[in-house]
Formats: sequence, C-alpha cells, structure tokens
Amino acid sequence: MVYGIASFVCHQVPERSFYLAGFQLPVCARCLGIYLGASVGAGGVWIRANSGRPVSLASVTARRLAVAAASPTLFTVVPEIAGIWYPSNVTRALAGLPLGAMTALVVMSALATVHYDECVPRRPTVPKPPP
Repeated sequence: MVYGIASFVCHQVPERSFYLAGFQLPVCARCLGIYLGASVGAGGVWIRANSGRPVSLASVTARRLAVAAASPTLFTVVPEIAGIWYPSNVTRALAGLPLGAMTALVVMSALATVHYDECVPRRPTVPKPPP
C-alpha cells in the first residue's frame, strides 16, 4: 500500500533508490532528500514558533530563498537529463534537502498567516427570542 501511494509522487526507479534491509524504499533518493529536508524544516519552524519567535517571510525574500534552495537540485537534474553526469543517490538526496526545507518554511509561514476566525461566521452573543 505504501509503495502504491508513493508511486503517485515518485517514479521509484530502482537504480535511483536507496535500499534498507534489502528492500527498495518507496521513494527515490532525491524525493527522500526533499521529504527529509521538509521534515527538518517544518520541525525548525515549529521549534522557533514555540519559542515565541514566529517565522515570517516577505514574498521577495521567499522567492530568493526558493531559487537558492532549488539550485542544488537543478544542478543535479539538468546534467542528468542532458546525459552529461549521473550523480550518485547520496548526491541526489543531499541536493534535495535544501529544497524540502525551503518548501516547509514557505508553507508553514504561509499557514501561520491564515486567520480562521475570518472564515467562520460569528455566533450571536445574545440568543434570539423564539418566534
């Protein structure tokens, strides 16, 4: 079931995947790096928010950080597609870490700005008399 669900988000090519106890992991090395980076990034944002210092990003800063975080992944994907260089699985995973961490940072900082009380209609404070 796990492999079936993971197949929606990852190609699961055996040569590009890590193995644990002889079994292929459900996602490739690059996806694993992205997901590990996202979990570390989300944990960092959560720890910082619970220490009283919430994370907020200006849109320009978020864009610049996103480009910087995506660069290692791009530097491994583009030569691979061009057939120039085939990085190891460790390189693929390490290149995905910053992209995952940045994605978590952007998503969690965006979620922190959502105000749910504006979406829900307010309940009346005084009950209405019966008709």
